[in-house]
Amino acid sequence: MNVNAVRKHALAVAVMLALLPAAAMAQNESTTQPAATAGKPAAKAADGQATPTKPEIAKAVNLNQMVVTASPAALTVMGSSISVSTLDSSQIRNSGAQGAADLLRDIPGVRAESSGGYGNANISVRGLPVASGGGKFVQFQVDGMPVLEFGDIAFATPDTFLRPDYNIARVEVVRGGSASVFASNAPGAVFNFITKTGAEKGGAIGLTTGLNYDSKRLDFDYGQPISATTRFHVGGFVHGGEGPKTINYTAQSGGQLMGNITHDIDGGFLRASFQYLDDHEPVFLPVPMRITGSNGSPSVSSLPGFNIQNGAMQSPYFRRDLAVNASGNPVVTDIASGYHSKVRAFGGEGQFDLGNSWTLHEQFRIASNTGSFVGPYPAEVNTASALAQEIGGPGATLAYATGPNAGQMIANPAALSGNGLATRVHLFNVTLPNMDNATNNLTLKRTFELQDGPLNFLMGYYHSRQHIVQDWHWNTYLETVQGQNASLLDVYNAAGQKQTDHGLVAYGEPYWGNCCVRSYDANYTMDAPYVSLNWQPGNWSFDAGLRYDHMRAGGTYAGSNGVSPIDVNRNGVISVPEQTVPVVDNNNPMPINYSKHHLEYSFGANYLVNTNVGLFARASRGARFNADRLLFGGGLNAAGNAPQGVAVNVVKQYEGGVKWSTRHTSLFVTAFYATTQEQNQDVTSQTQYLISRDYKARGVELEGSVNYGDLSVRAGATYTHSRITHDAITPSNVGGVPQRQASWIWQLSPTYRVSGFTVGATVIGTTKSYASNPNGLMMPGYTQVNAFASYDINARMSISLHADNLFNAVGLTEIDQSPGAVTSSGLNTARSILGRTVYASWRYRL
Repeated sequence: MNVNAVRKHALAVAVMLALLPAAAMAQNESTTQPAATAGKPAAKAADGQATPTKPEIAKAVNLNQMVVTASPAALTVMGSSISVSTLDSSQIRNSGAQGAADLLRDIPGVRAESSGGYGNANISVRGLPVASGGGKFVQFQVDGMPVLEFGDIAFATPDTFLRPDYNIARVEVVRGGSASVFASNAPGAVFNFITKTGAEKGGAIGLTTGLNYDSKRLDFDYGQPISATTRFHVGGFVHGGEGPKTINYTAQSGGQLMGNITHDIDGGFLRASFQYLDDHEPVFLPVPMRITGSNGSPSVSSLPGFNIQNGAMQSPYFRRDLAVNASGNPVVTDIASGYHSKVRAFGGEGQFDLGNSWTLHEQFRIASNTGSFVGPYPAEVNTASALAQEIGGPGATLAYATGPNAGQMIANPAALSGNGLATRVHLFNVTLPNMDNATNNLTLKRTFELQDGPLNFLMGYYHSRQHIVQDWHWNTYLETVQGQNASLLDVYNAAGQKQTDHGLVAYGEPYWGNCCVRSYDANYTMDAPYVSLNWQPGNWSFDAGLRYDHMRAGGTYAGSNGVSPIDVNRNGVISVPEQTVPVVDNNNPMPINYSKHHLEYSFGANYLVNTNVGLFARASRGARFNADRLLFGGGLNAAGNAPQGVAVNVVKQYEGGVKWSTRHTSLFVTAFYATTQEQNQDVTSQTQYLISRDYKARGVELEGSVNYGDLSVRAGATYTHSRITHDAITPSNVGGVPQRQASWIWQLSPTYRVSGFTVGATVIGTTKSYASNPNGLMMPGYTQVNAFASYDINARMSISLHADNLFNAVGLTEIDQSPGAVTSSGLNTARSILGRTVYASWRYRL
């Protein structure tokens, strides 16, 4: 653990807690702020005190909630023509989600593969593809501003730089539709994490500890009006521990501090906000396992000595990596760094009454984002003897390079670790020195009161600049297949000459053609004027919007050009791995120099049949401008330019449905159809590195809830029929199902409260899906149950118990070594959801 970092965060928390006024102890926590009064403080109770009454459970799917995300006007869910879902603070807390992507698994239509830990999640919406990693067609926002401009930056996805905590009041998710007009590069969905602003006095302190794993966490938040016109909110967390898998060293450390202050002015408000994040989390990549049976009905099981649910490639005997960075200098990495996410962000927001019913809204966010991504990836699993001969030739032998048996020869490789196996490990080691992001959004709006109904006019201008500066310096190691305390292995040839260096097989990754010794120094500037009209005659609501996106891309990128002998460790001896060292060719960088534009639109209509029933329809065309994923994949020509169809991927969507709401029930049903263009690359693919395809998808999305007294049930299901309609590189893929796309995904969240006790669960399920294109091996469907129980000790204090993946299900989210077919040996690599984790929390409302 980084003790100094933890002390620093703990000190910050202690200082903030010391500043809390004593009167706060008599107040209840503010959980949400009404969107319709986001710029105004809430009214106080007559005596200024909270009354200890038993509140009713809030409606799980509230169609009367005001929508502030990607909305053309101040409309409720029932009155708008967009598909939107909301998770409030209590739903977030009960979900037990620790990562941003975990929360999204409870939203219909969203497929979030958060099996990699607390970042780097793969996310798709309504059949839009996940051909590589991240969430290409979606955008993460905090209070309406992007975390990063692009959702699929390699090894730097937005969820890695966003940590949900007590600061979050609610999460709004807009799928398809108006996202094409109100956000750049997000035709699939916008995930808006909306923070508290201190409109109500209160907060909370919480302590969480793992019961079957090592992790401790302190959360806190507090906010209040300072005067009749000024209020603040601040919160954060600090944590440390091993994490949810047994890796036998501290992999979680650090924390976050966020806050804002708001001042009301005549006809508007001013707000300043900040975020400071410095956090380490372990990176969980695929692991060795056995997959047998048939392609259509495979059987998944753990290997001897390596449990799928809690086994990890990380080990205390594999902590140090020596590589050559993009500048040609040796660099030492502690593998415990994992996801190192560091954010220093400052934002401002203002709303101004210009008179004559005109309102100006200005918002900006400037973020310095840095960090690293370090994780061991099993590129090949085989018998230890076979791998030794691949590396050292016939007659090669093995010895322990690290661990308690370091230096000892292995007399019987067939008995190694109880399974006789070893794995060729590619250490994904990426430094992120500059992922800075600056965004600004300016809007001018007015409501015209017409005889038939109000006409809302809005025009805006969006500007952003995204830096992508990365240094990839991957190496290759040989490791035992053990779920805990794995050792590195050395290889000797038949003449007894050492072919490795303390487990290091090679600098770079020659098994993959040294693809991943790279440097990026790219910048992308987006400018987008947009306009929206919303007219509400009677029971109708019509809206139309246009957005003109223009992106300028600049910078350079460089890969390795051959290999050369380098004394990397500078000991005066050129070892076998040092004889062939790939180094980034900085003398011949490739340029990035192009400018692209695209016009997006969205048209929608909503009709209120009565106060309980609404019908809606929408047609949209959105775009995703490609960024770093075009580099090294042939997407740019020698001059640094890219064809329009490669640089810009177009998504067309059509949707329509019905909304129904009564006192106790809500139902939201949406039919959708989408066509998508996709240019991408996947560095881990064994079958197709470059991707150039078209897709189509259709389906139905259902979301509903039932609330009766102390019982609340929220449920959702999505059916998707998706196919590849064009593949420029592998035409035989046409007609196939996109990889990882299940026909059905579903969610079920019951909650029941009685006598101070609250019990509930979140059940998440998926049917089977293909592991790759071309279609071959299926990933079995699975159901994950996350359960919780809490007890209110008194009006302010509560305790809770959570069990995520209660029944310890195995749920594969990707298969890597052989995704096309079951192998004769059954050996494979894949990534599963985390095994059962049980943790307890104590919470005190201020």
